[in-house]
Amino acid sequence: MWIAYKTIVTKEILRFVRIWIQTIIPPVITTSLYLLIFGGLMGGRIGQMQGVDYLNFIVPGIILMTVIMQSYANTVSSFFMTKYNNSFEELLVSTTPNWVILLGFVSGGVCRGLTIGLAVTFTISFFVEIQIHSFVVIGITFLITSVMFALAGFINAVFAKTFDDISIVPNFVLLPLTYLGGMFYSIDILPSFWRSVSIFNPIYYMMDAFRMGFLGIGSVELWKAFLVPCIMIIILALIANRLLSRGVSIKTE
Repeated sequence: MWIAYKTIVTKEILRFVRIWIQTIIPPVITTSLYLLIFGGLMGGRIGQMQGVDYLNFIVPGIILMTVIMQSYANTVSSFFMTKYNNSFEELLVSTTPNWVILLGFVSGGVCRGLTIGLAVTFTISFFVEIQIHSFVVIGITFLITSVMFALAGFINAVFAKTFDDISIVPNFVLLPLTYLGGMFYSIDILPSFWRSVSIFNPIYYMMDAFRMGFLGIGSVELWKAFLVPCIMIIILALIANRLLSRGVSIKTE
């Protein structure tokens, strides 16, 4: 099992490293634009948010958004390609347990999220001084966030039948949820109705915990910020493993 897991993870890492111009460079450029437009041009007019400079306030959100998108993108595209070129059949006929296959693909998504997250953080350090309040909180938040969205990407790939299907969720679900999750603002400034709506957005809890790790400020209790995504991980993992066991959209007749 260890050899199978190691092989899948190694393949996943080599896959996104080999095409680094497509997987690493674009997020770095996008991050620079976010900081230039929202931090540099608008930050001076906005002033402070929750007692800190606006540029510093949005940094954790920008980094976490990159982690979310890249963890999701790696798993959904990689697993869909194994279905598309029928290479997944090699895993099906092997003795590799389904949970090992799932763990391997999810670990690949986590590795890509970490790699590009670090690249983006390094780039941001040239524009603003990075503040670290707690490495532990940052590490835990990164891990549960990347695992959750890698699992979500896996489930999307299971049902996807065309290349267009793997871009629907990121464009119409993940981006809106990310922007509405407190990336550019504090939920405390919202009217009570929209503040109540935001508590149903799981990305809000991850964003708040990540900002707590960097700046030491947050809007919800830390245990709650960890509990919500952990519950989502358990649910998504059970669904993904069940779909894999049943061979939904995978096994040929």
